[in-house]
Amino acid sequence: MQHLIYTAILFTWTDYKTILIPVTAFACATGPIHSVSKLLQSIAWIWIHLLLCNVSNQAGSEAEDKINHPWRPLPSGMITKSQARQLRMGTVITCLLWSWFYGLDLVAITAALIATTWMYDEAGLSNTALGKNFCNIGGYVSLELGATKLMGKTLQLDTVSITAALLSGALIFTTIQAQDFPDVEGDAASGRITFPIYAPEFSRVFTLFATVMWSIGLGWYWASGTVVWEAFTILGLYVGFRYYKWRTPDRDRRSYLIFNVWLVCAHLLPLHARLNVPPA
Repeated sequence: MQHLIYTAILFTWTDYKTILIPVTAFACATGPIHSVSKLLQSIAWIWIHLLLCNVSNQAGSEAEDKINHPWRPLPSGMITKSQARQLRMGTVITCLLWSWFYGLDLVAITAALIATTWMYDEAGLSNTALGKNFCNIGGYVSLELGATKLMGKTLQLDTVSITAALLSGALIFTTIQAQDFPDVEGDAASGRITFPIYAPEFSRVFTLFATVMWSIGLGWYWASGTVVWEAFTILGLYVGFRYYKWRTPDRDRRSYLIFNVWLVCAHLLPLHARLNVPPA
């Protein structure tokens, strides 16, 4: 059992800072958070669904992970590909039953995430920049909607929650290439065509433009106030500048960490609409 738990943690390890924390922040702000119990239930739901996605993804990316993430369960030999497939089926069933406990709304969201994961890993959409981005939207938004439903007083989503999820999907679609810059070598070795591989220079210019424009636009839309708006815009400018100026794998990995700080801040902005915070 200890080995299984450790293996599951390793499968999801890289997604704690990139998905678990940002999605939890989003749900806390848009739900908004109702109780500690709701928070823990939401985190558990996110994590088990992250495990589903990661087991499926890593079962088909062993060659890439040998270069980019050699410590993961498959390339490190902790688990065989056959065992990974069995674990994937087990997580699919577990996630459906877990969501069924809360109602059909959550089951539908889980089913949408399973379909997105299948398209990403089995239908080959992960091999193209556009297909990968569309799948990332489906994954992020599914997790955000499910977590937000669990975080609030009821499972019903209001206008603020739905609008925040739609904006988040568009944000992810235009900035998710941030995660691909550090992995160019491994992606190229596996034959995957990501935005940084397809357009090395333009992808960095676009990332700079996107982070700045989203910072300005979201700060204005959520009426965050002058102080928060300016600070968030400066952070977005810094993130974009790092990707444009510093282009080594080590620098890109550090830039991605800072990008996720910016992403968490973006996901917290709807809290102003929830709390009716007056502009500062």
